[in-house]
Amino acid sequence: MSDYDYIVVGSGAGGGPLAANLARRGFDVLLLEAGGDSGSESELGRLMYEVPIFHGLSTEFEECSWDYFVRHYTDEKRQSRDSKYDPERGGVWYPRAATLGGCTAHNAMITVSPQAMDWDGIAQATGDYSWRAENMYRYFARFENAQYVPRPGTLRYIFNGIIWSLLAFLRRRPDARDWDHGHGFSGWLKTSESNTRLILPDHSILKLLLNAVRVVIQERVGSLFARAITRFDPNDSRNSEDSPEGIAFTPLAVANGKRNGPREYLLATKQQYPTRLTIQLNTLVTRVLFDEKRAVGVQFRQGKSLYQADPRAKGVGASPTYEEGSARARREVILCAGAFNSPQILKLSGVGPADELARHGIPLVLDLPGVGENLQDRYEVAVVSETPKPFVLLEGSAFAPPAAGVSDPSFDSWQRGEGLYTSNGSLLGILKRSSKELPEPDLYIFALPGHFRGYRQGYSKEIEHFGNHFTWVILKAFTNNRAGRVTLRSGDPMQVPNIEFHYFSEGSDEEASDLEAVVKGLEFVRAMNERLGKGVEQELVPGPSVKTRAQVLDFVQDEAWGHHASCTNKIGHKSDPMAVLDSRFRVRGLDGLRVVDASVFPKIPGYFIVSAVYMISEKAADVIVEDARAAS
Repeated sequence: MSDYDYIVVGSGAGGGPLAANLARRGFDVLLLEAGGDSGSESELGRLMYEVPIFHGLSTEFEECSWDYFVRHYTDEKRQSRDSKYDPERGGVWYPRAATLGGCTAHNAMITVSPQAMDWDGIAQATGDYSWRAENMYRYFARFENAQYVPRPGTLRYIFNGIIWSLLAFLRRRPDARDWDHGHGFSGWLKTSESNTRLILPDHSILKLLLNAVRVVIQERVGSLFARAITRFDPNDSRNSEDSPEGIAFTPLAVANGKRNGPREYLLATKQQYPTRLTIQLNTLVTRVLFDEKRAVGVQFRQGKSLYQADPRAKGVGASPTYEEGSARARREVILCAGAFNSPQILKLSGVGPADELARHGIPLVLDLPGVGENLQDRYEVAVVSETPKPFVLLEGSAFAPPAAGVSDPSFDSWQRGEGLYTSNGSLLGILKRSSKELPEPDLYIFALPGHFRGYRQGYSKEIEHFGNHFTWVILKAFTNNRAGRVTLRSGDPMQVPNIEFHYFSEGSDEEASDLEAVVKGLEFVRAMNERLGKGVEQELVPGPSVKTRAQVLDFVQDEAWGHHASCTNKIGHKSDPMAVLDSRFRVRGLDGLRVVDASVFPKIPGYFIVSAVYMISEKAADVIVEDARAAS
């Protein structure tokens, strides 16, 4: 049994940067990842990882995928109305990734900073004011290496800074000397924007997008001046003072046309500090080891495709090949396994609701009723339309790794760091309030050429199969439903837990404000499409049969989906009986054990969760080092 200062479980958005940062600060770190490294195990795996436009395909790529089947509703009749429902698996497909980098290896790379109220809410709830937005935003600047805004020292940066300072002075703004506007330029994650010039030769797409801009202006969705001065950048800090509604171009974690993320940061750290960072792949952590109330290590099983979410795993009751092992932590164990697996590991270790653990014969270490509760997600629905002609932008593109003897000009362009494949396919975003009374826009509506109506197995080959289909996705942020749960299916660590989101009618949003917001977003998109006239031949989803408001309400409740699961080990004040963690990520009532991943949030933050997780990972590195120094 080897000893390390820290054992980090999971290499995704929380664990990957955390392990790298702790190693760079002089500690011995063991990083345990249940999957392999799909980005290097085969040429196909490398392309699935690196080529941004293949992100949909990568969610169904067996070398890195974990397939969960979740319940939106416990009521079978209600659940079965979802066209994505798989009755044989008893749920709706929810793709996750088990590979170096976790879900950042297959996500859509969208890198949008959360809003100030996300952080201020945690500060207020815990009384720990290091969580306030003005402090948290420095973590975004710390991990970002912005490629799409003027870099400090360049003539363009200086010119823009002088113009901005003059405007800020004339408008009596307090940040006249802030030329970076919240961006960072030396972090480990490179960010860029898709090349919007790609759409110029395609008059059909151009017409669709210009119509969207026209509608936004006519309906006075936000300030065009405010958006223009921030370059339509949702990460520009000036948006926190001007209305952040309106048009936005979506920043991506793409560098020179290729995906980048925690995986690259880990590999670079391993190369620079080979004795400090140990990365152990294909290692499924089964439980945390305790000495009384202190975490002292982990027990694990080492082998490929052990977890039943892996599509290559042997069936339930089979005897897969693995080796038992364990490791000890001199300082701490840090769980970063995500909103489904971190609560599962805690419960398997005897930390969680006492009655649930008793049902599965798990010895109790600490009764913490909040473990696995408070599961949250966003709601998304799509409006898919058919256009009169195929899009020029998509012509000749296979949207798949190259096959022998088949020419793909778009892939050739990607190899030069150019073209459509360097993007995730999203062309334009609209930030909008569903209600004028809301403090922040709660709808992120984005456009993509293709057919996308949610996650179901086989969807990735459908997205670009139809060259004349166009999709607007409506994403509802700041959702109010807190009723989801992650509970053990059994005491077998290789079994997937029960995951129940309790959507809409089963949830805790008694005023149905989430449902109303999504419906308003859908109605906005439909009205926008109607103004195109012959530019849209027909609506395919929801389709002409969904006419009345009652039918729209039913459609949203039946077909909504999400993919930002979070909040199952929430941070909270010591007076909150359902709080699992304190404000320094420590599991309450135990020593030497923390959680740093999407499960820690009391409320789901922002629009796209990965940036928020990167930010808490950076913060966690700071507080862990502070506590280590204090202990020394």
